[in-house]
Amino acid sequence: MQVILLQDVKGIGRAGEVVKVSDGHARNFLIPRKAAMEATQANLKTLERRKQEIEAQREVDQARATELKEQIEGKTVHLLTKAGEGGRLFGAITSKDIADVLEKDFSIVIDKKKIVMEAPIKQVGLSEVEIKLFPGVSALCKVDVKAQ
Repeated sequence: MQVILLQDVKGIGRAGEVVKVSDGHARNFLIPRKAAMEATQANLKTLERRKQEIEAQREVDQARATELKEQIEGKTVHLLTKAGEGGRLFGAITSKDIADVLEKDFSIVIDKKKIVMEAPIKQVGLSEVEIKLFPGVSALCKVDVKAQ
């Protein structure tokens, strides 16, 4: 089935694209979540009119992401947690913990899904995490974990 994407869908495409997906995926997932609509002649004509709006919105989103990158770059997130001998943490530092501290300390709201970590931080020390803000725009943030 061919559908017109109304929002960016990871692994499928970007908003405004006409893509071919399985019938079940379109009917059970994309269309009910308003992430896509069926690619009929009428909808394709509507898409042509909306393409300029979609591109303008994408440019605004990219500008916001670049601005956010400048705010995040150079910041260090400080976390205090319990640790055992050798600096090994009891538990781990996750992307949610980092997002919470960014919001609390710097008033920067980031979705935890945008914070890319190979694995949770389980050691005391300085680490660097990548935050993907927009396709092609990502920021590096330092995370300083200290023992209580």
